[in-house]
Amino acid sequence: MPAGKLGLALTARELTALVADDLKQVESVLRLESIGSVEAVSSIARYLQGNGGKRLRPILLLVSCRLFRDPTPEAIQLAAVAELIHTATLVHDDVIDEAKTRRGKSSANVVWGNQTSVLAGDWLYMQAFQIALRLRRFDILDLLITLTQRMVDGELLQLERLGRIGISEADALELIDHKTASLFAACTRLGGIAGGAGEVELAVLSDFGWNLGMAFQIADDILDFTARESVLGKPVGNDLREGKVTLPLCYALDSATEEERGLVDAVLADRAYQRVTFDQIKSVLVRRGGIERARLRAREFTAKARGLLEQFPDTPARAALMAATDLVADRDR
Repeated sequence: MPAGKLGLALTARELTALVADDLKQVESVLRLESIGSVEAVSSIARYLQGNGGKRLRPILLLVSCRLFRDPTPEAIQLAAVAELIHTATLVHDDVIDEAKTRRGKSSANVVWGNQTSVLAGDWLYMQAFQIALRLRRFDILDLLITLTQRMVDGELLQLERLGRIGISEADALELIDHKTASLFAACTRLGGIAGGAGEVELAVLSDFGWNLGMAFQIADDILDFTARESVLGKPVGNDLREGKVTLPLCYALDSATEEERGLVDAVLADRAYQRVTFDQIKSVLVRRGGIERARLRAREFTAKARGLLEQFPDTPARAALMAATDLVADRDR
């Protein structure tokens, strides 16, 4: 294994080791809170939770809490809330995108159908809010409601832009902000709230999570073009097949020829790699520097995230969050 990959593996273990016992408690809460009165809901929840997720969002929340104190029962509950919201978004996204696979397995909409999956996603959202409501904290409920509205806004914006080749960098970053970075920011802020952080510290944590989330999604968009399907857990080139022009392609199109733009237009029109192959599109990205430019942009966000962490004392929790920035920017899945 190359040294760089070994280093990433070590930082991943370092990050999860700090909250391993906390995560066991989160898993227990998730199992308990995913039992619905209708069997389909419970089955979908179990299916998704056993589907190989990294639990990155709960981990970020728990480690952020550890900047100030050991996670409390409130932090465990909030970590479960974050994962339930994330799971709900995945269910709805797969229905909207007509996805066939998720993390190497058939997506919930393929197994149970669109109607049942949409309702199960709704149930997961409501269950997350039910857990949060028990904490009787209006600041937490306000944050979660604002977050959910922002994520739905992002999904609607994406639907409006499907099939359009004229997506600007600002458009692409706006979608990342709404759909991914806002959830990361909420997780790190919630961790700070559970840890008893002050308002200035909460603002820094939120900013850190946002920058980390931006980098995470840009890396994800790059992987859609560069990863192997067996590693990615879904078909490569899927974003463009679904009509989405993400940041790497957006950058490539900045200097693309009319012929190259025509290749992209053909895939957007066909919603398939029929007249144009995936390798042809990937060649455009490489030739026009879209992948490398996006990678540099992701690293700008992780550099900002690391700089924000410098405002906290040098503790194992801060070291783990530093590790997260490396893991996010240069991951291979």
